Amino acid sequence: MKYSQRAQAISPFFAMAFSEKASRLEAQGKHVIRLNIGEPDFGAPPDVLLAMQDLASNAPLPYTSALGLPELRTAIAGFYQTTHQIKLDPKRIVVTAGASAALLLLSAAFVDEGDSVIMADPSYPCNKQFIKSFGGKVQLVPTQANSRFQLNMELLKQHWQPGTRGLMLATPSNPTGTAVAADELAAMCQFARSKGAWRIVDEIYLNLHHGEADSQPTSVLALDDEAFVINSFSKYFGMTGWRLGWCVVPERAVDIMERLAQNYYICPSTLAQKAALQCFTPNSIALCESRRASLISRKKLVLVGLQKCSLYVPVQPDGAFYVYIDVSSTGLSAMNFCERVLQEVHVSLTPGNDFGEYQGDQYVRLSFASAESELEEGLRRLAIFMNSLNS
Repeated sequence: MKYSQRAQAISPFFAMAFSEKASRLEAQGKHVIRLNIGEPDFGAPPDVLLAMQDLASNAPLPYTSALGLPELRTAIAGFYQTTHQIKLDPKRIVVTAGASAALLLLSAAFVDEGDSVIMADPSYPCNKQFIKSFGGKVQLVPTQANSRFQLNMELLKQHWQPGTRGLMLATPSNPTGTAVAADELAAMCQFARSKGAWRIVDEIYLNLHHGEADSQPTSVLALDDEAFVINSFSKYFGMTGWRLGWCVVPERAVDIMERLAQNYYICPSTLAQKAALQCFTPNSIALCESRRASLISRKKLVLVGLQKCSLYVPVQPDGAFYVYIDVSSTGLSAMNFCERVLQEVHVSLTPGNDFGEYQGDQYVRLSFASAESELEEGLRRLAIFMNSLNS
């Protein structure tokens, strides 16, 4: 059987590969501390779960519009109003089968053969695969700790090419958790716009910011109303397996997004959409905010623990639930470090090779989305491993 060149060219997803290795160890009776996957341990809010149970038992679940339930689109628009003080027409919101489907639609809508799309290295690995699948070329821009592993105006101007058709940003980002400052974000969007390029901004982790309870990070929509924004129910609302997300697009792009969605997946899950309406109740939002606060406590625990292990985190995260660890002082590559930590002390991490080519083999991503007890045990084991390297 002959597979397409596209399929053969896709790199392994190391985070999932290490999950499989961890599962094999667990099948042997080992207790593996899983710090490799970006999946909150708290699950969907109770109101959502109750709604899902009731709907599954008592409600018909026909297809919805390819753009999503009108009432869910309205609820998402309300969330932007109350959380970010941004007034959105619900018509601009496209509900999707996870944030990945949002990226699929946007890539299909805007990427032609040979188009170049600029993004930071490191970045979420699936982003570049969508661009390549539609014949685009990915311009990975090497970033370092001095730019908080993010693009900035200096890097953008330096690496912009005549064939660059789009700019892709994530704030906060996966794998580093770092965010782009509002003034820098506005300047980059304006620069790309002046070049006639589209802007896709991944805000999946925006509401998992590490600021005070009464503060809110700036959405790009407050700075560039024509940017394309991707978001999801997976992280802030703890609904990873529900596969429900959304994107915000300019009104003139709605029709093409609808046609693409109709042909690619018909519509998002009706059950997930109807249950997700309960995400926006006062009880659910209050619960999600308390969970966000717990992630900040977990971050502090992890940063202190890693420092005691002599593992260096060059830039502290601004949001999400990741730290990006420089393991070069150990003399091990990221892949070797992750392999040995998993086999010797049963802690699963993700090598930076997943996220980029530039210095990826020097960094390891740790997810602190697990319970504090698991984090404490994981840090204890990492300390044992580091001591073994020095003995």
